[in-house]
Amino acid sequence: MTIQHKRTFCRVCEPSCGMIATVEDGRLTALQPDREHPVTKGFVCHKGLYGLDIHNDPDRLNVPLRRVGPGKFEEISWDEALDGIATGLQRIIARDGARAIAGYRGNPSAFNALFGPAWGSFMAGLGDVRMFSSGTQDAANKPVGAEASFGSRTVHTIPDIAHTDFLLIFGENPAVSHMTYMSIADPVGVLREAEARGARIVYVNPRTIETARFAGKVLHIRPDTDAYLMAAMLHEIDSTVGFDADAVARHGRNVDELRAFVAAYPAERVAGITGIDAGTIRALARDYAAAASAGIHIATGVNMGRQGTQAYWLMNMLAFVTGNLGRKGGNIFSPGFYTRSASAGRGSTDEAEYLDTPFGAVRKPGGVGITLPGVLMADMILDEGDPIRAMIVNAGNPVLSVGGEARTRRALESLELLVCVDIYRSPTAEMAHYVLPAAGAFEREDVNALGIGLQHQPFVQYTDAVVAPAFERKPEWWIYGQLARRMGLPSILDEGDHPDLWGRMNAMLRSSGHSMDELRRDEVIVLAQPDPEAFFDSVIQTEDKRVECFPPMLAVARERMEAIFRELDAEPRGQLKLITRRDGYMMNTWYANLPRMKRKGRDRNFLLMHPDDARSRQLHDGAKVNVRSQWGERDIELKFDADMMPGVVAINHGWGHGTAAGMRVASATAGVNANALLPSGPGTFEPVSNQAHMTGISVEVTVAR
Repeated sequence: MTIQHKRTFCRVCEPSCGMIATVEDGRLTALQPDREHPVTKGFVCHKGLYGLDIHNDPDRLNVPLRRVGPGKFEEISWDEALDGIATGLQRIIARDGARAIAGYRGNPSAFNALFGPAWGSFMAGLGDVRMFSSGTQDAANKPVGAEASFGSRTVHTIPDIAHTDFLLIFGENPAVSHMTYMSIADPVGVLREAEARGARIVYVNPRTIETARFAGKVLHIRPDTDAYLMAAMLHEIDSTVGFDADAVARHGRNVDELRAFVAAYPAERVAGITGIDAGTIRALARDYAAAASAGIHIATGVNMGRQGTQAYWLMNMLAFVTGNLGRKGGNIFSPGFYTRSASAGRGSTDEAEYLDTPFGAVRKPGGVGITLPGVLMADMILDEGDPIRAMIVNAGNPVLSVGGEARTRRALESLELLVCVDIYRSPTAEMAHYVLPAAGAFEREDVNALGIGLQHQPFVQYTDAVVAPAFERKPEWWIYGQLARRMGLPSILDEGDHPDLWGRMNAMLRSSGHSMDELRRDEVIVLAQPDPEAFFDSVIQTEDKRVECFPPMLAVARERMEAIFRELDAEPRGQLKLITRRDGYMMNTWYANLPRMKRKGRDRNFLLMHPDDARSRQLHDGAKVNVRSQWGERDIELKFDADMMPGVVAINHGWGHGTAAGMRVASATAGVNANALLPSGPGTFEPVSNQAHMTGISVEVTVAR
């Protein structure tokens, strides 16, 4: 028996934690923490280690499939599959034009450095296709908010946790999610170290999160109201301790307009809708401003509200007007191995560009981070005069991850051609005409490129394929190269059977004095810690190098903010609000088929409700209840949870695989798809970013009939 130990890294979330893979006679048999890794230092969570279970899952896709009937597929060759798909795409384009073609890329695509160039090149070759992504269910607000404030969609600051005196985190649970738009291994350990040296940590969240068991305190807030709390904090700071005079004079523009805007949201006015009393809001604002240094961060729980971009802009303003932007212990920019990452997303802080559609104005797709709203996908298939007729879905599961499951199902079932490239026959793939087996994370070479500009400690790592792709699995770059070749489009395979896949990455590495040859040799390169003071000299991308404090791009969003405030203020007292929740045993929808994740009562999800809310409705723990929103209803088991803020209920997301016949564990432990209760269609997304409204949904809960 030949045993090898190979250095690799996790492709589940942003920190890219280092692992050591054990390979026996060409088979991956174990994953362990890389204790010699210079940055992640032996930390890896069970999701990373359970990547072994995904790799060896007997339900993995192995060969190309063609659907021959409902739930029935036949195995075919790659040539048959690729020729059939290419012919179908060419037929539809010739008849209806390229706009009849759409693409959807899911979350795992982001953790595959060779996917993006291959996908982008192929889709561009097809013409004016329509592009969707999981980004509009996740964080589409952030590129837009960064562009509005700093002139670039790729300038995102992160809190300098290692040196901060006060850390304020909105809508994030680091113990479970390991943070997002901030790559940091062992975030709980880092937070505990910060608190141990005296830092104060506050989490603003509708539930008492698991992270608070280890460090920090939770301040409960009504979901989808974070922007109002931030505005009230800014007004309180302005009217008491004052903005940092030097920072705003040297680096700001339109500061007076910002002052006037936030003056409309004093603590007393927003207390009712946020659920936080005015005195607490004022104290939080003053404490944040008075801290020797303060970091701030928002995440998915805020992004998925109706005003994620507004919240991100106001977060940036809190950092800036207190003098904490570009300051040690405040918010800093971490360029990583690509020194031109800030300018890569350069845009304008002026008016946003919109498309007129039959379903209203949407932000024009293109550039970094902006695709069409996923919640309009079904409308563009079913109700448009010039409809989508074919779709390619890569590593995505929109039937469960987009709001409005029933309508999304009907839309995808109606397509003339649906192609899914994936590692599983997901609920979406069950409706596909062709399902293509992609190589998994340990069957391809990769670089941890996703963390560029977001790493607490910058590093870059290369991994070769730990094992060769099993059966007939293929990497995505090969799949799209083959399709392009068959359609007569430019293809990476035009260079021959062994194309240069890493030329673009090599150029990015050269910007920081490194190369792919060096990275392959050393496997991990640790980069210099970011210089906080560089922000205003070399990072910010506005024409005058000043922070835009009142972006013209957000004019419509600011008007919308007041309209939503009045709507919230008029709601009945005690209106229940639904949030979705991530736990430590699920990763979106793609960890649903692992037996080890379904043990100890984790074979289903629940509606979590504060006991006081349940008793006032005469509901008991364990009851079967009906949850109804304007957009759908589901029956689910009730579970008392005193960690929930009264008036807020939660359902763990990532469930609902009842139709996934090709995923036996997932279909047998299907659970309830929370997104079936979420909004979809016109008016259910933030127009400036196309981000879907997925949290703070008004619901009624009654005993199930």
